[in-house]
Amino acid sequence: MSNLANNNMRRRKTTRRKSKSKHTAIEAEATTSTINTTKTIDFITNGSLANSSNGLAPTMANERLQRYSLNDILAGMMHRATTTPTPTTIKQINSSSSGVSYTTNDKNIYTKTINNNNTHSATFVLRPTPTSTLCNGSIVCCHDVNCSLNTLNGSLSTIIQQQQQQQQQQTVQRSSFASNVSTSSRSSHSPSSRRSLSSTTTSCKQEERQETTDITTLVASDETALCDNSPDLVTNSVAETEKLRTAIADFAATDVELSAPDRRFTIDLQLDISTWLLFTLAACTRFYKLSMPRNVIFDEIHYGKSVSCYMRNIFFFDQHPPLGKQLIAAVAHLASGYNGNYTFPFIGAEYNDNVPIFWLRFVPALCGSALAPIVYKLLLAARLSAWFALLGGLLIIFDNALLTQSRFILMESMLLFFSASGLFYFIRFQNSRFGSIVWLMFGLAAASCLTFAASVKYAGFITFGLTAYLCWSYLWDQLYDTTLSNLYITLETFCRLIIFTVVPTALYIGIFYIHLQTLYRAGPHDNAMTSAFQASLQGGLASITKGQPIKVVHGSQITLRHTHGRTCWLHSHPHLYPIRYPDERGSSHQQQVTCYSFKDVYNWWIVKRPDREDLVVDDELDVIKHGDIIQLVHGITSRGLNSHDVAAPMTPQCQEVSCYIDYDINMAGELLWRVEILNRDREGQIWHAIKSQVRLIHHTTGAALRFSGNQLPEWGFNQHEVVADRNIDSKDAIWNVEEHRYTKNQRHKDRERELLNAQMIPTKVIKLTFIEKFFELQTKMLLYTKQMDDHMYSSTPLEWPLLDKADRTLFLHHYLPAYLFKILLLCYVFEHIDYLLRLYCYVSKKSQRIWVVRLYRLGVLFWLISVIWVFIKFLPITYGLKKLSSQEVMNLRWKDTWDFILQREDSLKYLFE
Repeated sequence: MSNLANNNMRRRKTTRRKSKSKHTAIEAEATTSTINTTKTIDFITNGSLANSSNGLAPTMANERLQRYSLNDILAGMMHRATTTPTPTTIKQINSSSSGVSYTTNDKNIYTKTINNNNTHSATFVLRPTPTSTLCNGSIVCCHDVNCSLNTLNGSLSTIIQQQQQQQQQQTVQRSSFASNVSTSSRSSHSPSSRRSLSSTTTSCKQEERQETTDITTLVASDETALCDNSPDLVTNSVAETEKLRTAIADFAATDVELSAPDRRFTIDLQLDISTWLLFTLAACTRFYKLSMPRNVIFDEIHYGKSVSCYMRNIFFFDQHPPLGKQLIAAVAHLASGYNGNYTFPFIGAEYNDNVPIFWLRFVPALCGSALAPIVYKLLLAARLSAWFALLGGLLIIFDNALLTQSRFILMESMLLFFSASGLFYFIRFQNSRFGSIVWLMFGLAAASCLTFAASVKYAGFITFGLTAYLCWSYLWDQLYDTTLSNLYITLETFCRLIIFTVVPTALYIGIFYIHLQTLYRAGPHDNAMTSAFQASLQGGLASITKGQPIKVVHGSQITLRHTHGRTCWLHSHPHLYPIRYPDERGSSHQQQVTCYSFKDVYNWWIVKRPDREDLVVDDELDVIKHGDIIQLVHGITSRGLNSHDVAAPMTPQCQEVSCYIDYDINMAGELLWRVEILNRDREGQIWHAIKSQVRLIHHTTGAALRFSGNQLPEWGFNQHEVVADRNIDSKDAIWNVEEHRYTKNQRHKDRERELLNAQMIPTKVIKLTFIEKFFELQTKMLLYTKQMDDHMYSSTPLEWPLLDKADRTLFLHHYLPAYLFKILLLCYVFEHIDYLLRLYCYVSKKSQRIWVVRLYRLGVLFWLISVIWVFIKFLPITYGLKKLSSQEVMNLRWKDTWDFILQREDSLKYLFE
């Protein structure tokens, strides 16, 4: 036995020194004299492929076109030399008592022979692979799932076929053997005959159990040969070895005549300790004193108001999708019965006792707690080692910015959680077999999580775009697989399109359906929407538009609203354009026409036929239709809307729009405008208030009345410029009538008195379909971000990595989605450096320099400790529990550009972030 142990130890040392790859080939052959069976176990994975540098074809059945990447180029630069095994004397150790012999030869092939009384023998051969590189010809694993799984599946298919054939042969032989024994038992009833039969049967079963035990023992004892310390030992080598051991054990177990009948009713439960430890630690930091501070913190003023609007069914407008706010509102309402009675008046305001602060902050805290374990699982799915995956989870936990975003009524923790979950499920989806239940479930989970991320904030679409690229890249690689038919590839492509287009679209629309169905009452944000949208809300525009006429006629008093984009109304006032602009250009010096963002009496205009002098609506209505020529008379100043070949003040490539003043200088007024109803296919040829979208074309020049988007200087009271543009296809050239009434008095003074005393709004309840409201809301949300004004605490993306500040409407929390990927990349870089150091130590035969690897890992550990130290240092700001003096706050700043907002209340300082 001592010789046997020495031989095993010598063999392991030789394997560690000479092995060039983690992949091995195992062959097992078993022959019997009584039962004539032969078993061959041949597992060939990526490492057994021929070296592409030698010009040999791959031995794998799934041949692929060779594509060279950066890994292949680097592999060529640092290619390993082939090591020839040192010739050794064939050694043999025999054990007559057990019938087991072990041999090794000059090719480093290890043989185990089992001979049990010449009735059952088995020979097992363990040999290293003949190649020194992987399937792609490099020392870096290509991580192609087909590359490993197809090879393994091919070998397993061969084994399964052999098993079936052998089982059939064994069944026939055993049946024949049993019939012979039965005949013998009937012919002889003596006790000696029964003892002989019993001993024979017992002997056969013992031999089968012995064979199974030997196979399992051999695999267990030789695992070190597979899991050696070679540089190709990537993070999943242990998993591959376990798969190999399990497959061989399962194959050997098929020879056992009877199996446990209850195995089909067994449930295997796996508990990942690291996942639960990360979640527990993260939950402790996120839920610690979650109800403190009892004050409105930063953007809680916005999202809290939105949650309250959900409780009261009041419509609100936000540039972000509604899912995050819906989840917070649902949990707060179901858990505490919150009815939205708090108004979130200002930042720093103290919450009332009836506000369930804990439940309002519960969903962000829960998502922030689950982010750490999902990042850990994501890194494991990306084939990083467990230690560096654990490092990624810890970096998520010990980050002050992520902790802060997880403790208040904010959206970032939900955005990051759904994004990371979508990536994790997508990787599992990619590695699953097409058409299986697991493949379908992971695909639906990935599509759902990615849609939820985009439904919390539009930044989630960036992660969706990443997965779309990975999906199409995978399908493109399928074209190189010659074993796949065109029908197979087409079917898989179609199924992926269904999963990642139809399902997300349905979920996204469903979220907005719930949003619009819940918010059916008018609110303070109505003016962000079109007049038709406002009129469809209960108690809003429709509540004060009773009696407003629908048809626009000669003599109609109207307000013209800019339909798309910024909310404003066509406006004029008695002030004139300056004679000359700062660039020395001249103007017409006529009455200014602008677009004003507020309701005002100077927004009223009167529709007039050019051939009529009166402005009164007759009993018989003179209806305005598509293509009619009209004039627009300003209601207060009684001057007509005019345009001419004079450059606009802020947009000189367009024409100036004014209200005409006759200066007796031979400049006649050009006051005619043609009405074009753009949605006449749905609303008809007649100009209707609110719902008809019109474009006013200047009859003389053919230019369209357009909102330019530019802001006038002080002489224009900072109102927005209106121009006449020859490019008539712009959306900013679309207007609609919002307020509407008929003129009853001819005298100017009486009309002016009517306008000054009239209520500012029109008509009856208007019903819009969900699709109409959905697309209008999407348009407004996308255009809103372009209209955001600068903020004193904004910053630029280039300043985020260095935690600096300047003058743009971007905030630090906009950096967090990119920061998540930065952590993922950092963990990969750490592991890759560790791999290169191990490569240097083992391939270069400098194992005595293993201290370099250990020193590097110790440095990573000390770096993690420093991260935790910084995390603890900023905890007073993160939790906001400790009262800090001004000097203590200043001492926490690393740069003078950092801003901390301090609010003094009741002679105490509270810190708000």
